[in-house]
Amino acid sequence: MDDLETLPRSATRSRTFRASALALLLSISCIAGAQRAELERRIQRTTLPNGLEVIVVPNRGVPLVTIEADVKNGSFTQGPEYEGLSHLYEHMFFKANRLFANPDDFVARASELGAEFNGTTSEERVNYYLTVPADSAEGGMKFLAAALIDPLFRKDELESEREVVIGEYDRNESSPFFQFTTAMGKALWTTAWSRKNPLGERAIIKTTTPEKMRFIQKRYYVPNNTAIIITGDIAPEKAFSMARALFGTWKRGADPAVADPVPPIPALKKDTAIIVEQPFGSVMLMLQWQGPSATKDPASTYAADVFSDVLNLPGSRFQRRLVDSGLFHSVVVNYYTLNQSGPITIEGETSPGRLKEALAALRDEIQKLNDPGYYSAEELSAVKQHRIVSTTASLERASGFAQQLGFWWAVTGLDYFFGYVDTMAKQTPANLQAYAAKYIIGKPHVTGVLLAPEVRKGLNLTPSMLLDLGIRP
Repeated sequence: MDDLETLPRSATRSRTFRASALALLLSISCIAGAQRAELERRIQRTTLPNGLEVIVVPNRGVPLVTIEADVKNGSFTQGPEYEGLSHLYEHMFFKANRLFANPDDFVARASELGAEFNGTTSEERVNYYLTVPADSAEGGMKFLAAALIDPLFRKDELESEREVVIGEYDRNESSPFFQFTTAMGKALWTTAWSRKNPLGERAIIKTTTPEKMRFIQKRYYVPNNTAIIITGDIAPEKAFSMARALFGTWKRGADPAVADPVPPIPALKKDTAIIVEQPFGSVMLMLQWQGPSATKDPASTYAADVFSDVLNLPGSRFQRRLVDSGLFHSVVVNYYTLNQSGPITIEGETSPGRLKEALAALRDEIQKLNDPGYYSAEELSAVKQHRIVSTTASLERASGFAQQLGFWWAVTGLDYFFGYVDTMAKQTPANLQAYAAKYIIGKPHVTGVLLAPEVRKGLNLTPSMLLDLGIRP
């Protein structure tokens, strides 16, 4: 789960405050204990004989229904020869299919349904969703089923959409941050970069053929690798019935995890430093580590979320040392939950004249992250409470919740999501210390700097200099 909004921090630590913190911990325990039961009550699901999971979350607040298809596809399935093609497939999804053989037919039907639709590609899932008036739910599901099961991959459409994707690539490439994050990703993931790069590479995108699209379809777009999520103003029994009628004859395929297993991410063996020169007013500093897998080490992912939240709190020891001191304009800590090892990132912005001092201080502070007392009980209470409230509130956003639920279904499985609040609420300072020791302190990482060419020249900055700054003897 992602970033935490800033929370106020008390200026005192009186007995009254400690009593309040204890009461809050007890409150969190009660709320968290009921969270899984509430999620399982609200989220209803079944699995069809062909392996398709159907998940329904009724919400009668607004007369709209969102229907989403989530596929365990994305960059993690891509060897170098397919880099970016899961993203191009996403662009081809809402094109001609056997039910709507001409592009104009497809768009016209979407208009008739009053549908808003889109899709996204990330590292470990591709999703497609449309929102329609509640009385068009069956038509919307039929519309989605046709695109999911029977795409035509017309050559003219593929050639046109390929240029759209290339244009998207070009726009991203023009950004200094794209150059920086790409260089960081290649250094962090080494030979597995294609499996962490949803946007892809221009040269590979240009090689796309209908045959390559068909290969992706047959390998990954099978019911036993897909979930249909329906949220909004619809009765679960009706949603399940429609899903059985429209998807029940979809032929089961080979398990992609068996037919084409994803090779393990190669471990980073040593510290690396990169410098990217781009026109940029200040200096961006980033440190990244290979983080835990959500299925191989789930316990560490819960600690990672609370750890990041606590360090991001205004007034935390981490923020006082690095931001309140004036060394950085801002510093953000993040762990991105993934099955295939999610990255741990510490990113900060500083001024050119303070870069060396700021990096040395950051490295020194990282060494202290498993010191006793580094994380206070009240800080943990605050971030846990925020996570509980935000998870509960997300249930009321039908369309957004479908996308959130689809992500967790694809990356971790729903049992992880159902137990998230309960397990997160049990995290202690010792858990955070153990996480920091296991994945961050003294572990191989990539240090990167984004700065203007003239700034680098003025600092006489080299990669070896970055590696030496702040390293204790």
